[in-house]
Amino acid sequence: MTRVVITGMGVVAPNGIGLDQFHKAQAAGKSGIKKIDLFEELKFSCQVGGIPEVTQDLLQEYFTPLELRMINSSGIKYGVIAGLQAWSDAGLEIDKEDNNYDHGIIFGAGISGVDKFRDAIYKVDKLNVRRLGSTVVINTMTSGVSAFLSGKIGAGNQVTTNSSACVTGTESIGMAYDRIRAGQAVRILAGSCSEDGPYIWGGFDAMRVMNYKSNDKPEAASRPMSQTAGGFIPGSGAGAMVLETLESAMNRNATIYAEIVGHHTNSGGHRKGGTMTAPNGHAVQRCIAETIKAAGVSTSEIDYINGHLTATSKDAFELENWKVALGLDPQDFPLINSTKSTIGHCLSAAGSIESVATVLQMKHSVVYPSINCEDLNAEILKLLPESAVNKSLHDKEIDIAIKASFGFGDVNGALLFRKYKDQ
Repeated sequence: MTRVVITGMGVVAPNGIGLDQFHKAQAAGKSGIKKIDLFEELKFSCQVGGIPEVTQDLLQEYFTPLELRMINSSGIKYGVIAGLQAWSDAGLEIDKEDNNYDHGIIFGAGISGVDKFRDAIYKVDKLNVRRLGSTVVINTMTSGVSAFLSGKIGAGNQVTTNSSACVTGTESIGMAYDRIRAGQAVRILAGSCSEDGPYIWGGFDAMRVMNYKSNDKPEAASRPMSQTAGGFIPGSGAGAMVLETLESAMNRNATIYAEIVGHHTNSGGHRKGGTMTAPNGHAVQRCIAETIKAAGVSTSEIDYINGHLTATSKDAFELENWKVALGLDPQDFPLINSTKSTIGHCLSAAGSIESVATVLQMKHSVVYPSINCEDLNAEILKLLPESAVNKSLHDKEIDIAIKASFGFGDVNGALLFRKYKDQ
């Protein structure tokens, strides 16, 4: 069976852009959550969030002046930057004259170009359809990010965009893994992106699922697994990975970050407690168990878990599902943390950014701290020893790590990464 490895990564996150900056921020427990004055003006309940600090100079490194005039979508910008970082990190060249049928792109998104959509609606309502311009479609189609990336690298294989709420990024990597394993592509640039702004985050604010009690202390606002968690904090950005066959990687003498050995996605079908916004615990447990089964490892071999853990009332339920799925005694439970404690919940980009974080921890033999959970949730303490939740930087060899995401619509996805060994 074809083995699939990760040979390049890129990231645009609220606390760091690029692997080095992101790793240092995560290792230091540095938050990227800040007060957003616009949200105060708009009378949002939650007035903090995570927005990557993308400068004009950085944009000019990745886009031509014409492209910058064309692209309004922040999500597309984040995705293209992260994707091209990963491509370069993998040591792959770009043929300016021809496309390559070995290269594919599966890059997810939740929605694209909402600001552009808003402007278009106003113009249509005022009967000014002829003044919409030629860039509305490319900014507002969900597949805009994969289309732009395809043009950048000349991908001739499958080029598509998946969208599965908060599972999107984890699913995109899993879809790429499946396609390569099936022998339908040699390498795929996989990842996901998410926009930011009032038109993206306003709906969540209206649902009262975001923390509105920490507007005066933004860095402490994202509190997964905390007794004083008050809801998630919105974030945005993109994560990207180059996946390819082990044979291709070895032929190129490429650096190999890790191997993907297991993947599963499923849905709870809004049954057994699952709803549009709440998970079916049986489906969550099955997703985790099937990922581990596909990898052919035992649960006792797992060194580290990157949880979904959003700082809502479902954190304890998630850990209960992990405990049941792994079937381990509490004292044998792997270390677990939440990347969202430092960057917020990046929605459709969450799974890809957090997968990059997972593999970086494997590379550097550390487990990043989960910040803001000094007061661990009492329900979690009934399930697991406090030592299982990683609150400070922890030196640790990680041979096997698992990342899972659970999203609106009662959907689930998980990936199992293993340190590459020539065997």
